[in-house]
Amino acid sequence: MNAARRSPAITPDASLRADDGSPARRGRLVQQEEDVFMRIQEAILDHRLPPGTQLKEVPLSEVFGVTRGMLRKVLTRLANTKLVEQRPNRGAVVASPSVEESRDLFAARRAIEGAIVDILSKRITRAQVKTLRRMIADEHQAYARGELRSGLKQSIDFHRVLAEMAGNSVLAEFLEELVTRTPLVILAYKDHKAREPGCDTDDHGAIVDALEAGDAATAARVMHEHLAELESQLNLREDHGSTDLAAIFSV
Repeated sequence: MNAARRSPAITPDASLRADDGSPARRGRLVQQEEDVFMRIQEAILDHRLPPGTQLKEVPLSEVFGVTRGMLRKVLTRLANTKLVEQRPNRGAVVASPSVEESRDLFAARRAIEGAIVDILSKRITRAQVKTLRRMIADEHQAYARGELRSGLKQSIDFHRVLAEMAGNSVLAEFLEELVTRTPLVILAYKDHKAREPGCDTDDHGAIVDALEAGDAATAARVMHEHLAELESQLNLREDHGSTDLAAIFSV
């Protein structure tokens, strides 16, 4: 994965090596662990670490300047978010979502985000509408400049902010896991013959128009269609090209 060329190691503070259990030292260790977690998570979501990449403990602990114990904690946290798979005797790898799991993810997003816009249509404020329209403008400019990773990040942020504005913490928590895993699905199953997968900013605008008008039915319909279109950009057909061993060895 050659992570060492991409970013400098996190240099451990000399005080972290001191054998003391002071609150200050514990605080620095917690922050160091969080930094490593965020660095690996961002590399996965930015598509710098594709599905199936092995996350070897020794090279990574050296790159980040942390102990293998701390690195294992980070990898376990990433596994809990479904971004990493920990396999017995094989170590940790960047998760490779299955076709069925990917379809289920989009089905769950349609259900949850339909509920989110239904709630938000009844309570959205003028200030929130302005915020959403500003986000859409920034997102559109990123795609127009050809900054696909930046555009995708901003697209995901748009969906996150809708959930935050709706004010339902349980729905927001469910959605956070789903949108965090979506880039992995896009990377694993993007159709290389089609255009680069990404959100349609016109759809985002139509969703905000419906929310501003208090039209819950239209907001939910456009959201469903929007997510269905994103899913259709991916190659989520079952692989029927497996080797027929019986045919090969038949006489």
